[in-house]
Amino acid sequence: MNTALRVVAMLVDPLSEWAKIEKEPTDPVKLMLSYVAPLALIPAVFGIIGACVIGVAHSGTDVVHAPIVAGLLGAIFGYLANFVVVAVLGLFIGLAAPLFGSRMGFSGGLRLAVYSYTPVWLVGVFLLLPGLRFLMLTGFYGAYLLLAGLSLTARAPGRKTAGFAVLIIAVACVLTWLAAGTQRALLGVPLA
Repeated sequence: MNTALRVVAMLVDPLSEWAKIEKEPTDPVKLMLSYVAPLALIPAVFGIIGACVIGVAHSGTDVVHAPIVAGLLGAIFGYLANFVVVAVLGLFIGLAAPLFGSRMGFSGGLRLAVYSYTPVWLVGVFLLLPGLRFLMLTGFYGAYLLLAGLSLTARAPGRKTAGFAVLIIAVACVLTWLAAGTQRALLGVPLA
């Protein structure tokens, strides 16, 4: 699997890409190392540059620069938190699938979580400049990717797919919020 081609395909033609993904064997370790590892670097790297070098808008007009050590620790924490979030989300999807008439296990759930997070990681480039951070909301395109992937891979009854997708999106938002909250509590303002 070429990661760059997979990223482009997930953004441009997710339905046909999910069909390809469904036919591929899933090795969770390989998926984490070949896909999550490089993509999770995007918010970590751009977050540390934005927070430490360029600065973060504070109180509307002030620009605050994070100390480099705090920025580095925040970037490392955020990077590692991405692995935990998608793994826990994949586990949740696998465990909740039977409640919605699906036969998806951990591997399928992890695959769904990882590829649906693609836009979330890509919008990490907007952490570079304080005025662009609001564009991070475009990461919600991952909700569409999740719904598209779920309808093709979960094999759940149609009326249950939407409910399952809403539940997964809610859990993903909670997990992301918990990771950011933990980072803020341990290190100060979240950077990535």
